[in-house]
Amino acid sequence: MAYDVVVLGSGPGGYVAAIRASQLGFKTAIIEKEALGGICLNWGCIPTKALLKSAQVFEYIKHSKDYGIEATGTADFSAVIKRSRGVADKMSKGVQFLMKKNKIDVIMGFGKLKAKGQIEVKGTDGKSQIVEAKNIILATGGRSRELPSLKIDGKKIIGYREAMVLPQQPKSMIVVGSGAIGVEFGYFYATLGTKVTIVEFMDRIVPVEDEEISKELAKNFKKNGIEIMTSSEVTSVDTSGNGVKAKVKTKDGEVILEADVVLSAVGVAANIEGIGLEELGVKTEKGKIAVDKYYKTNVPGIYAIGDCVPGQALAHVASKEGIICVENIAYGEKKYNHQPEALDYGNVPGCTYCTPEVASVGMTEKQAKDAGYEIKVGKFPLSAAGKATAAGHNEGFIKVIFDAKYGEWLGTHMIGYNVTEMIAETVVARKLETTYHEVLDSIHPHPTMSENIKEAIEVAYGEAIHI
Repeated sequence: MAYDVVVLGSGPGGYVAAIRASQLGFKTAIIEKEALGGICLNWGCIPTKALLKSAQVFEYIKHSKDYGIEATGTADFSAVIKRSRGVADKMSKGVQFLMKKNKIDVIMGFGKLKAKGQIEVKGTDGKSQIVEAKNIILATGGRSRELPSLKIDGKKIIGYREAMVLPQQPKSMIVVGSGAIGVEFGYFYATLGTKVTIVEFMDRIVPVEDEEISKELAKNFKKNGIEIMTSSEVTSVDTSGNGVKAKVKTKDGEVILEADVVLSAVGVAANIEGIGLEELGVKTEKGKIAVDKYYKTNVPGIYAIGDCVPGQALAHVASKEGIICVENIAYGEKKYNHQPEALDYGNVPGCTYCTPEVASVGMTEKQAKDAGYEIKVGKFPLSAAGKATAAGHNEGFIKVIFDAKYGEWLGTHMIGYNVTEMIAETVVARKLETTYHEVLDSIHPHPTMSENIKEAIEVAYGEAIHI
């Protein structure tokens, strides 16, 4: 079988690249070893949001009196898990539909680079076939990174996949790592009644975020019973008993934590093993496939996108990389009339879906200062926001950072109710090189959460009305 484009992996990078390739007139196929949609749709972004929604509903029920409603309820852990799996299955079937709609051949099996323009695909029946392609895009994604002291056994030391389908709710859990995966699962389990302790190696949780965001999230988590240990490292885990005993090195000495289970959430490792990179001489660096700004590897005709290349390991990044990659291939073959613009990794939004939510894009206050900018910072507390107060979620704030000299929007950092739905305003404004006064001259609807971005900008420029 010969194709113009073959994509190895069907996650949000792979399937989006395949669809764009088909739209541009390429004969396209996609190879997938497990389920269409990859980790994102089956074990990541989508089903975790279903779990988090169940936790939020349960939280509403527990606090229903605050809204003038008498309601009681218990969380059925197995039913919560079942709903999440149903959402994931529905979305995966949606990708199957998109493949048919776009006339993309789906080849199930494990793909491996065989020779120039060839991929060997081994099916679950053990039989192999050779798929030929003029252009091969590697979109093999990532998996839970393992620490030497924290080997995942799938039972007592688990990764995110196991955390989504545990047969029963643990009474206690140690979460190692406080990035998005760690704090989302920490919030989910704690809300359902599990005693959660988060252990973070850095000196604050969600360490990639602005420092004030980290402090606010830690304050909210502690208020809701989540224990947080920063500047701490799990050095070993004893799984010989009924539960686990984790040895934790802290700045004040060593402590032993006991729990039913440990969740390892220390990052993502690229899936680059066993796919034929070495045989074809595809260059890798620090566990990732090396690519240029159009995702070309050092081997002609082979490209790579998503979690297996350097850059943020985010679904929306993988999707955009896939589109840029395919459009550049099409441009080179005169199937597309202009060369795509390279992705600006400095304008990639990040979202964390615990409660309160966290969303950010651009520079933190420290990064802006370290870069030599003279800055104006505005912070608007959601306690002063009408929509947040009406919703019963007035914790958190919106923080904006501008260059004092030219009015350039350097960054936005939010924590609070529904803020992940609001960050795109900053992304688009920064892309359009909007300045502060143009945003202030734009009407934001009231009462909404989005108007608080404008309120924060007013604070930065000494024009605050509502605080």
